[in-house]
Order: sequence, then structure tokens, then C-alpha cells
Amino acid sequence: MKAEEFRDLDSAELGHRLGELKMEQFRLRFRSATMQLENPRLLREIRRDIARIKTILHERNTGNG
Repeated sequence: MKAEEFRDLDSAELGHRLGELKMEQFRLRFRSATMQLENPRLLREIRRDIARIKTILHERNTGNG
């Protein structure tokens, strides 16, 4: 997802989405340790989405966004 799409969500939805992404990241990391992933790029995309959400939440909490 792009940052613009995340900015359209409210903070509660962002928190929920963050939890989902962290669980998915855990599952993918676990799978990558035990077997080969179909799409290894997905790990990078999830990591970046998590960073985007954390950045947006931080901006909202500090009043910079």
C-alpha cells in the first residue's frame, strides 16, 4: 500500500492493520527459515508497510502530520 492509502485510515484502523502486518511478517519469516518462499520480495514490502504505518502514527501523535 502507498502512504496516501494509509493516511486515509484512522488511528484505530492503522493499529489493527499494523498488528495484522506484524503477524504476517512473523509467519513469512518462520516459513522462510523452514522452506523457500514463493515471493521473497513480500517480506520487504511488509517491512516497509510497517514502517509507513509507524511513521504516520508517530506524526499523528506528535502533531507533525
